[in-house]
Amino acid sequence: MTLHYAIRPANPGAHIFQVTVSVDQPDPQGQRFLLPAWIPGSYMIRDFARNIVRLKALDDTGRAVRVVKEEKHGWRCAALQPGRTLNLAYEVYAYDLSVRAAHLDTTHGFFNGPSVFLLPLGREREPCRVDIIAPAERRLRDWRLATALEPMAGTARGHFGAYRARNYDELIDCPVEMGRFALHRFDVLGVEHQIAVTGAGPRLDLARLGVDLTKVCEAHVRMFEPRTRKPPFARYCFLTMAVDEGYGGLEHRSSTALLCRRDDLPYRGMKSATQAYRRFLGLASHEYFHAWNVKRIKPTAFVPYDLQRENYTPLLWLFEGFTAYYDDLGLRRAGLLTPDQYLAELAATITTVSQHSGRRKQSLAESSFDAWIKYYKADENAPNAIVSYYQKGALVAAALDLLIRSQTAGRRSLDDAMRLLWRQYKSAGDAYAGIAEEDVAPVILQATGVDAVRPLRAWTREMRDPDLAELLPAFGVQVERAAALDSPHFALLGCRLAAGGEGRISQVLDDSPAQAAGLSAGDHLVALDGLRATGNRVDALLARYEPGDLVQVQAFRRDELLRFSVRLASRAPVKWKLSWNPKASAQAQRLGRAWLGPA
Repeated sequence: MTLHYAIRPANPGAHIFQVTVSVDQPDPQGQRFLLPAWIPGSYMIRDFARNIVRLKALDDTGRAVRVVKEEKHGWRCAALQPGRTLNLAYEVYAYDLSVRAAHLDTTHGFFNGPSVFLLPLGREREPCRVDIIAPAERRLRDWRLATALEPMAGTARGHFGAYRARNYDELIDCPVEMGRFALHRFDVLGVEHQIAVTGAGPRLDLARLGVDLTKVCEAHVRMFEPRTRKPPFARYCFLTMAVDEGYGGLEHRSSTALLCRRDDLPYRGMKSATQAYRRFLGLASHEYFHAWNVKRIKPTAFVPYDLQRENYTPLLWLFEGFTAYYDDLGLRRAGLLTPDQYLAELAATITTVSQHSGRRKQSLAESSFDAWIKYYKADENAPNAIVSYYQKGALVAAALDLLIRSQTAGRRSLDDAMRLLWRQYKSAGDAYAGIAEEDVAPVILQATGVDAVRPLRAWTREMRDPDLAELLPAFGVQVERAAALDSPHFALLGCRLAAGGEGRISQVLDDSPAQAAGLSAGDHLVALDGLRATGNRVDALLARYEPGDLVQVQAFRRDELLRFSVRLASRAPVKWKLSWNPKASAQAQRLGRAWLGPA
C-alpha cells in the first residue's frame, strides 16, 4: 500500500497550504493521525499542529466522516466500512520565515514535512506519494520546485507533479522550495548537487557559489570516504532563502535549508571573499557535514526519532559541536580560509566561550540534555547560565584533534575516529542502534590508540575548559591574551547592547559593573554623566574614561527614569589571539602543517 499526499499553495496571500492524505484500508477501530511536535535538528517542541486551521474527513464516496481531536497534535476518524478509502483534508497556515516550518506568500513557498504532513498512525513504513500542485493564480504560473524528493514517472525534476518517498521518515526529511529562485547545478565527485537561492537580488554570482561549494563538499566526502570518495546520497540540494537579516540552517539526509542575509552571498565582480561570504560558506559546510554526523551517525536517543515528545541526549556536543569544528576546518581544507583566517575564527570562538560564566555552571552534557528548555529558549541571562554545546563542543573537538595528533606524532587525528563511527554506521545497517555517551572514548581509542576517557570527562561531564593554550604551541601556534577593548560598553560596563542603535541593554554579564550598579536587560541608556548616550554614542563617550572611573548613568526602565552610579571595570574581559610562531621548532611546524596546511 502507498500513502497518498497532496499539497497545494491554495491561497498564497493568506499564507495557506491545502493538504490531503488518502489512506486505503484505514484502521477498522478508527484511523488515528498525528502531526510531529518538533523537527529533527531543532531541539524544541514547536507544536506544528497549532497552524492547522481547519480539518475534515471524507470517504471515497464523498460522505463526511466524523473526526475527533484527541490531543494537541492528534486526531481520530470514525471507523469506515471495509474497502473504503479515508481522505483527510486540512489547511495549514504557513508564515514562519525560517528553516524549521513552512512559509508561503506571493513571492515563494517553502515547507518542511513535519509541519504539514499528518502521519496515519501505524503506516510509518509504507511508501509515500506526494502530489505537489502548482498555484492556480496566473501571476504565479512561472513558479518551479527545488527538493531532494525523487520525481515519479511523468514528472520532470524541478516541476510540479508527483514525487515519491520510501516511507514517512524520508517524506518529512526532504523540504521543498517553490517560486522564482535562482538555480545552479554542480558536480561533486560524480554526484549531482544544486543550490536554489530565493530572494538573492541582482548580481548573484551563482557560478562562484557552485565552484566554492564543490570544494567544501569534496573536502567532507574525502574525509569520510578517502577510498571510495562517494557521498551517502545520490543527489544533494542546498535550499537557500536570502533575507535582509537572518541566519540559520537545518540539516536533512540529502539536502539542507539555509537562511542568510543577502549581503552574505557573492556578487559578480567580487574580487575576494568577504567575511560575510565566508560565514555563509561555513554555514553550508556545517549542514553538509551533518549528512554524516547526526543524520546517519546518531545518538541512541534518536534511533528512531520520537517526534511527539522531547528526545533527550547528553551528546549534542558531539553532533553539533564536532560539526561546528569541522565546518571551518572544511573551509580550510577546501582552500577557502587561509591558515591565519582559520586561527582568527578559532580564537574568536575561544574568546566567546571564555567570556561567558555559564560554562562554570553547566557542563556540555547538561547543556545537550537541556537544549529543549534552555539553549533553544535562551533569554537575556543565557551567557550567565548556559554553555553552548556548539561553541564549547567545537573547542572540545579541536582539543581532541590536537591531543590525538600530538600523542601519535601526527599519524592519527580526530578524522580517524569520525571515519570509524561512519564505518560502524554502515556495517550495522538496519541494526544500527546509535552512539551512547560511553561509546565515544572507546571509539577514539580503537581508531587512534589514544585514551581520551579522562579529558572527555573533564571537558563534557565536568566544567573544565579544553587545554588549547597548552596544546596549540606544539603545533607552531602562538597564544596571546589581551584586554578586549574594541567595545567599550562591553569592556567597561560588562553588558551588551541590542542592535539598532537605541541603547537598549540586551544582556548584563555576571560580576560586571553594570550588574553591581543595578542595571538590567531591557534598560534603555539615556545619558552618561549628563551627556546623551544612545546608540553608537555609548562607546564614543566611554572611550573618554579610564578603567575604574565612576560614571553616573541615566536609563529608562519601562517608563521610569532611573539613575545609577557605575564603577567602570578595572580589568577588561580577555580576548584571545592566535598566530603562527616563526620561532617554532621544526617538529611543531610539521604538526601545524599536517593540521592546517602550509602557513
